[in-house]
Amino acid sequence: MPRYARMLSEAFIKKGYEVEMWAPKERFHRFARSQFIKKWLGYIDKFIIFPLEVKIKLRPLPSDTLFSFTDQALGPWLPLVASRRHVIHCHDFLAQRCAAGEIPENSVSFTGKWYQAWIRRGYRRGRNFISVSKKTREELHHFLGSIPQCSEVVYNGLNQDFLPLPVPEARAAVGNALGLNMEQGYILHVGGNQWYKNRSGVVAIYDAWRSNGGNLPLIMIGKAPTPKLEAARKASLFKEDVHFCQGVDDATLRAAYAGASVFLFPSLAEGFGWPVAEAMAAGCPVVTTNEEPMT
Repeated sequence: MPRYARMLSEAFIKKGYEVEMWAPKERFHRFARSQFIKKWLGYIDKFIIFPLEVKIKLRPLPSDTLFSFTDQALGPWLPLVASRRHVIHCHDFLAQRCAAGEIPENSVSFTGKWYQAWIRRGYRRGRNFISVSKKTREELHHFLGSIPQCSEVVYNGLNQDFLPLPVPEARAAVGNALGLNMEQGYILHVGGNQWYKNRSGVVAIYDAWRSNGGNLPLIMIGKAPTPKLEAARKASLFKEDVHFCQGVDDATLRAAYAGASVFLFPSLAEGFGWPVAEAMAAGCPVVTTNEEPMT
């Protein structure tokens, strides 16, 4: 959650607070050559070295210091400051739900279940929570097994100025950046390859729409497509109009939202659904799943 952490840090600084961002540093990890060894040396950095560093850093800090955990997945480190002032920001509990067998389509390995249980034991030591949506707060209370001392919903803000732009101007900017003709409009999707983003579903919906007479291209901004997603594109009768775009800069992303004919976001689950808010802020119509928190 680096982006979210930066947002919080900047907000606290603007309010006049002194802010330090603590995170594990690569020490042993950087000496490994193979990915397997890097993984295990990385665990030493995170779960042995970093806690020792935190204990040392805690000694001179005043008692009114606030420790802000930017994700509940940082639960393993919460016991280090559980007796001090703290707040835990909760985004989504999809990994916890998968580990608990609540989403059988997305199975989790034994070690994955163990790690998620460790995370849960950690954040259960917390007393103060901020959730990014009502849905996330419901899931937090479900996994806590009770309502904590403080549990509030604070919706995410936007980390850029997503604003309406003149549509011809926005489409021209997108077309120039992507090397495509966008003058007549396009369907836009923004998201990564996580299973719940349902990118294959985006292509399937697009195929169905095109088969019923639609003729706009589909622009999918995000990570490079997985083999499964690429296969879905190749199998499409309209594959020449399906475009995967990676490495899109912020200015082009803002223009893409502002110039899109519609933003398509059939996500299966979300903690907040940032892209929906971004598209709406840019004045773009949104078609999304009829599930919280997208609704």
